Amino acid sequence: MTRTRPSRQPWDLLVIGGGTAGIVAAKTAAQLGASVLLVESHRTGGDCLWTGCVPSKALLAAADVAAVARSGQAKGVEVSEVKVDFSAVMGHVHEAIGTIAPVDSAEALIEAGVEVLHGRARFTGPGRAQVGETELTFRQAVIATGAAPAVPGITGLDSAPHLTSDTVWELETLPSRLVVLGGGSIGCELGQAFTRLGSHVTVVEGAPRLLPREDHDAASVVHEVMTGEGTEVLTGVSVTGAEAHTDPKDPYVTGCLRLDDGRLLPYSHLLVAVGRAPRTRDLGLETVGVEVGDRGFLKVDSMLRTTNKRIWAAGDLTGHPQFTHTAGGHGSLAASNAVLGVRRKVDLSAVPRVTYTHPEVAAVGVTTDDPPDGLRVLTWRHTHVDRAVTEGETGGFTKLTVDGRGRILGATVVGPRAGETLGELTVAVTQGLRTRDLAGVTHAYPTWNDGPWNAAVADVREQLQRPGTRRALATLARTRRWWVTHRAG
Repeated sequence: MTRTRPSRQPWDLLVIGGGTAGIVAAKTAAQLGASVLLVESHRTGGDCLWTGCVPSKALLAAADVAAVARSGQAKGVEVSEVKVDFSAVMGHVHEAIGTIAPVDSAEALIEAGVEVLHGRARFTGPGRAQVGETELTFRQAVIATGAAPAVPGITGLDSAPHLTSDTVWELETLPSRLVVLGGGSIGCELGQAFTRLGSHVTVVEGAPRLLPREDHDAASVVHEVMTGEGTEVLTGVSVTGAEAHTDPKDPYVTGCLRLDDGRLLPYSHLLVAVGRAPRTRDLGLETVGVEVGDRGFLKVDSMLRTTNKRIWAAGDLTGHPQFTHTAGGHGSLAASNAVLGVRRKVDLSAVPRVTYTHPEVAAVGVTTDDPPDGLRVLTWRHTHVDRAVTEGETGGFTKLTVDGRGRILGATVVGPRAGETLGELTVAVTQGLRTRDLAGVTHAYPTWNDGPWNAAVADVREQLQRPGTRRALATLARTRRWWVTHRAG
């Protein structure tokens, strides 16, 4: 821990929160020549490193190995028995965290010119804050305290032992009967992973389908794969209560959920994955005129400034898409606006998102499910993607939302490594590229990117068949024929 030096006060920028948004904001400001103090109450790195992206993807990688081994017979490779050593799996998870942690450490921040203070920060008045007994003054501030797993107000849930995406990484033994409350991205990812590792998993989602924010067809593919692997999926049901429960036939059962149809759903472990709530309490926001809006998110303008013109916000507590890549970009934007006085604005039109189930669901831009009037949706099934055929993974698809000029405005890709495929499509959406632009780029064969490319090629060919285009091309061909016959040579 470093301690503040009175000579540095007032700080050009005070950053509260050491997750992705805070780290990027602090480093950006320091690089711009500002004096920066970052205050973190727990450990730098934030949810992504310790309880989110990194551990979940490490767990998914282990689960994928188990699933591939079990399915090898379809490709002529038979594995007699798959054994999962859960302690070793969790060892792999924590090793991944440990490998990446130094990049986000306090030492790395100090090396980048940022001073770090551990403790809880609270605003005490205009331009003032306090951390423990330490009084701070600042010219500008960025709040980046992130969000925490939300726990719904279900009767009995507060007293029933349950896991969240923060605490699931403390497990030492594989759950025998896991119930996942929530069928969004986190619930589907972890639910499928634990099924593949050997747990009996039930996913409960109140909406009519899994992944309610994603393309309907994409959700259907994920549902089919998950149930095919053994996950029980209950959609369109509500949970009315949680209670302690024992089952003489299953000594591992510790509790149950009561569903709105009267059924009891027993579990050995309950994972609550219904979303995330912003961490905005006990910051002294009222002392500096920072207003809180819907569901506890901070009110920010298009430049990420709060209702106090000297205080900015970035990351999950703003109500913007709760992704690490969004937090990082917005942290940089907020810091440069604060330190330099520039007026960069947030652009939410092309924020990519990926659900890392198998298959992955990746999307960006305008919806492919029910686009606005005047837009078309191009669909290319992966039964016609040669890489998918060779790997026996033909259940996915690519959808592109395009306008009348062929500009790509949105996309959904379902398949292995769809998140990697999405990069090209995010560039297309951001830069206003047309299907002819994508079709005109040579793609390596065979790759998963053949899906978007083939969809674009098919659209260009369809455009060439339009009556007006065909007449123009026919006229051009006749002109060329006459020229070659009568004038050439």
